[in-house]
Amino acid sequence: MRLVIARCQVDYVGRLTAHLPMANRLLLIKADNSVSVHSDDRAYKPLNWMSPPCWLIEDPGVWTVQNKAGEKLVISIEEIMHDSKHELGIEPGLVKDGVEAHLQVLLAEHVTTLGDGWSLVRREFPTAIGPVDLMCRDADGVSVAVEIKRRGEIDGVEQLTRYLELLNRDPLLAPVKGVFAAQQIKPQARTLAEDRGIRCVTLDYEALKGTDSDEFRLF
Repeated sequence: MRLVIARCQVDYVGRLTAHLPMANRLLLIKADNSVSVHSDDRAYKPLNWMSPPCWLIEDPGVWTVQNKAGEKLVISIEEIMHDSKHELGIEPGLVKDGVEAHLQVLLAEHVTTLGDGWSLVRREFPTAIGPVDLMCRDADGVSVAVEIKRRGEIDGVEQLTRYLELLNRDPLLAPVKGVFAAQQIKPQARTLAEDRGIRCVTLDYEALKGTDSDEFRLF
């Protein structure tokens, strides 16, 4: 990553033309050769940029960023106030708190959130068309397949419906009921689920995180 703070003007020449008059700006040159021009506002959004594949040609007072289509970002530099390079290394990627995997672990630990007397049979219960997030038994010993989403939409209901159709063919499991659990459930998804006899449960992620696990608890 190269960070350059310079007094410059920027002209884009391509399918359209755009001009940024002379001012102090931040120029970001990344390892993928992309170049973006930033001001001291607009949050993360650049004023102008050139996405890869592109290359930078540095001449005295003029930098030209060009891509294969012949589009150009011409940066006319009056003064450079800062120029530094930094090795950032490999990006491990964004890990979101509250993703479906986290919800699955928490709900498995606190399965009684779904009902008193409930017990966990298995996480990632295997079927021929993919794993069910949680297989549980309710207080009456009835099998319950639980599908977990961050945002409950119609596709999730359809997915659980397919699991239930398959699981109910197994005489050792049937009858199998369904629970559609999510942090947010869209009204259309809720209507479809309830029409198919699937119970909907809205999960409070923060509350689940703050609750002691009831896994392996005797009393």
